[in-house]
Amino acid sequence: MSGTEPLRRPARLAPGARVAVVAPSGPVPEERLRAGLDVLRGWDLDPVVAPHALDRHDEFGYLAGSDADRAADLQSAWCDPDVDAVLCARGGYGAQRMVDLLDWPAMRAAGPKVFVGFSDITALHEAFAVRLGLVTLHGPMAAGIDFVKSARAQDHLRSTLFTPETVRTLHSDGTALVPGRARGVTLGGCLSLLSAGLGTSHARPSARGGLLCLEDVGEETYRLDRCLTQLLRTGWLDGVRGLLLGSWARCEPYHGVRAMLADRLGGLGVPVAEQFGFGHCEDALTVPFGVAAELDADAGTLTLDEPALS
Repeated sequence: MSGTEPLRRPARLAPGARVAVVAPSGPVPEERLRAGLDVLRGWDLDPVVAPHALDRHDEFGYLAGSDADRAADLQSAWCDPDVDAVLCARGGYGAQRMVDLLDWPAMRAAGPKVFVGFSDITALHEAFAVRLGLVTLHGPMAAGIDFVKSARAQDHLRSTLFTPETVRTLHSDGTALVPGRARGVTLGGCLSLLSAGLGTSHARPSARGGLLCLEDVGEETYRLDRCLTQLLRTGWLDGVRGLLLGSWARCEPYHGVRAMLADRLGGLGVPVAEQFGFGHCEDALTVPFGVAAELDADAGTLTLDEPALS
């Protein structure tokens, strides 16, 4: 699968919907999770916390419990017919370690539902696209500090979940790094995770035909350069239609990052829009992956052909 084909859209949520909160990656701060659950209950949702969501790995403190338990939580939530959406509690690291443990035929048989997360969850966005053919939401996570403290992030995710037709156009806070307009299907996520997934069975072989969304956090510029150069050298970016750049939080000063992005991406000959307000930033927007859309880099807009959810 390339980035060309629009994917199947799950159904939007309605008041009273049951949503499962899982921790596929790093350990979850209990206090922040409680705050996030309060937000979800305020939306008239019925959040249920997966059994191992607050676990800590016995040996590796950067993991929320064992790989098998994290995979079992996600699979059980997804295959539960009473669950309408699966929300990740946080990112960190660990999704790559458990993605091969999931029973993808069973998850496919369970039918479509909403899936939300970002950062390390990029590995699962790719897998859900390749294995299940589903639209997913690159958006704030239930125990994320930027979610529990940001009205804008909450409002945009809530609108995407309940009334997605009201948020069909996303607006950038920046300018065009490379001007122009392009049409394609949205995909992407955290740059370092996309680079790390190259060649695996759960990742797209190419971004051809896609509008690629990229962001990252806490990386030195040369490391970002290395990831982009790897994508370029493998041909993964051949045929991409346009790029949307999100946040580069806790990276080096943006003028240096921006120069590197222009150097690495400018030769692709496609529109590149920057500072699109998704990723590891305050007030982060929710971006659906797998939806046909038009990027206008000059106007700083991404307009979806249809709402993110049906």
